[in-house]
Amino acid sequence: MRAIFASQQDGKTSVSLQEISKDQLPAAEVLVHIAYSSLNYKDGLAITGKPGVIRKFPMIPGIDFAGTVEESSSSEFQPGDPVVLTGAGASETLWGGYAEYARWNAENLLKLPASISLKQSMAIGTAGFTAMQSVIALERHGLQPGGREVLVTGAAGGVGSVAVAILGKLGYKVAASTGRPELAEYLRGLGASEIVDRAALTVPSKAGLEKERWGGVIDSVGGTTLAGILPAMANGASVASCGLAGGAAFSATVLPFILRGVNLLGINSVRVAPTDRHEIWARLSTDLPLALLDSMTQVAPLGQVFDWGEKILAGQVRGRVVIDVNS
Repeated sequence: MRAIFASQQDGKTSVSLQEISKDQLPAAEVLVHIAYSSLNYKDGLAITGKPGVIRKFPMIPGIDFAGTVEESSSSEFQPGDPVVLTGAGASETLWGGYAEYARWNAENLLKLPASISLKQSMAIGTAGFTAMQSVIALERHGLQPGGREVLVTGAAGGVGSVAVAILGKLGYKVAASTGRPELAEYLRGLGASEIVDRAALTVPSKAGLEKERWGGVIDSVGGTTLAGILPAMANGASVASCGLAGGAAFSATVLPFILRGVNLLGINSVRVAPTDRHEIWARLSTDLPLALLDSMTQVAPLGQVFDWGEKILAGQVRGRVVIDVNS
């Protein structure tokens, strides 16, 4: 089978497209014939050999995959079942989706909702899963349609694009932040009612607090953007922090937290309980307009994943990229 294969020797990481035997796959309950994987920011880091994602070598990268069960020793899955996997340690300590086959235990796999195709499930991938997970977290902390604006940072990326589409369908007034003004119409087409220049969010507040504006935030950027958002949060509002494309560190005062009761919600899309995974995918099947998902998606063959990895790290990818592992 073909696979993207990562190895390390003397501290140097090598990643390439190779032919390997299916017999090399780790033992597990279910053999999946993969149809598609996806491209996420973490995938860009892994396939370009950067540290922080792969923690065990050798490794097949790809934190997501969707395909059809070929063999199963688990009563939960039968040959022919369409299944999806996102996160769960793939591309970190367990072999992932940039290959034609994968073996995983049943507890990590999920039967695909009937309304979502294999390709669409990877257009969603970890990015879309994270977006829905973030919306649910904000709802659990009081966010409801009809209130103040909900800000989405990194809005033209994978998490941001799906988040804008979901929030728009649910009736929220969405402000989409981007550093690419040429994508304003793209974001309005997904459901954004206002476009915010990314640079405007990174201006530090001299007073520590600003006029209340944001009723909720989905932030995939972090860094100075996250620091710039907090002073303008409304009383009792929440930020779902789910990414670090702009940096892992940020400097801020405690004033938004102790004077306005702002909540900073950490979103971990890798370690998610099975019941929560089912809820997130069920919500995706009803709350994400699939026509909009299709409009933000492009498909690339497995051999082009290295080029796309460089592009996503450089902030040059719009929406979602699905990887066809069989082409």
